[in-house]
Amino acid sequence: MNKNLFLAGILAATFACSPEKSTEMNTTPTTYTFLVGTYTDEETQGLNQLDFTPSENKLEIRTIYPGIQNPSFVLANSSGDKVYTLEEISNVPGGNIISLDRSIQTDKLTKLSELPSFGDHPCYLALSPEEDYLTVANYSGGSLSAYKISENAALTHLQTIQHKGSSVNKGRQSSPHVHSTVFSPDGKYLLVADLGTDEVYVYDFDANSPKPLTLNNTYKVTPGDGPRHLVFSADGKEIMLVQEMAAALEILSFDEGNISPKQRISLLSEGFTGGVGAAEVRLSPDGKNIYVSNRGDANTISVISKNTSGEYEFTQQISSGGIMPRNFNLTSDGKYLLAAHQASDDIIVFERDVETGMLTQTDWKVSVHSPVYLFRLED
Repeated sequence: MNKNLFLAGILAATFACSPEKSTEMNTTPTTYTFLVGTYTDEETQGLNQLDFTPSENKLEIRTIYPGIQNPSFVLANSSGDKVYTLEEISNVPGGNIISLDRSIQTDKLTKLSELPSFGDHPCYLALSPEEDYLTVANYSGGSLSAYKISENAALTHLQTIQHKGSSVNKGRQSSPHVHSTVFSPDGKYLLVADLGTDEVYVYDFDANSPKPLTLNNTYKVTPGDGPRHLVFSADGKEIMLVQEMAAALEILSFDEGNISPKQRISLLSEGFTGGVGAAEVRLSPDGKNIYVSNRGDANTISVISKNTSGEYEFTQQISSGGIMPRNFNLTSDGKYLLAAHQASDDIIVFERDVETGMLTQTDWKVSVHSPVYLFRLED
């Protein structure tokens, strides 16, 4: 037999027996998961979970913890197995703070502890960077409370601080209204926005003290602004503060507990008339863009970016797609933004251009009763 023909036959047989390599990679579809806080009217309502799988055209929501009153704020620890929420109610001695165990396999929530917030209508929660302390803002109560978190996520009340004062809008600022509590990235400070007194309070945070919060200083905003929510830049040197009543975004410098103004940006389009209510502010995961929602008659989401000179400017202002965009959040990869509408009872998905930050509304939409907060769970 010809030697070359013999070798060719062996090679042909070898390749014929080898498994064929697939030209397509087997990938698991990406599902983004959010916990959804709501206002409730019925026992069947409560905390919800939203799952969004774009590649399978799925946007689904279900109630995972019913029978809770107005769980308007919800968050989880970094591993996703402990959840903290509240009941935004008025009572004696205030609303309630609840810790829950979350099964990673089944998403089932089981109550671990419940304590009063020591102030009416708790509306905002924050975990310390080490996830061993929890703070709550009591809106109607005009106070904030701090709790120690044990290993099993049980809560121990440590401290309640009552604010005092008022501001120029007698209809909305006749008393303190604590709207948010936010830890600095290094965990040394807790910033508290008080809509009623037009101040941002800077508290020193000492985890080794029986009462961990001590007032350092206050930063006074323009009277009538109504400071609501704020976020830090990744390096902790800038603060993005939403002024609810003025519908403005303040860019502030932050240096060792001291706040100073840098830039003020109106969230209103030229010639706009009507009611306003700036609500939420978020940074994109890549840090390139700031997103701010505005309610009232506006119902918009503004996209703001830093230009080459280091100042912030509008990139886009777009309809939120519903009524009263109280809250919104972005997916971890920054490809999508989900806007929750309290008044139109829906959540709308926007696609985000990761280069420019601009938004495009998609056809994805899901209905749910009074969604008012979206917490992103890690993918």
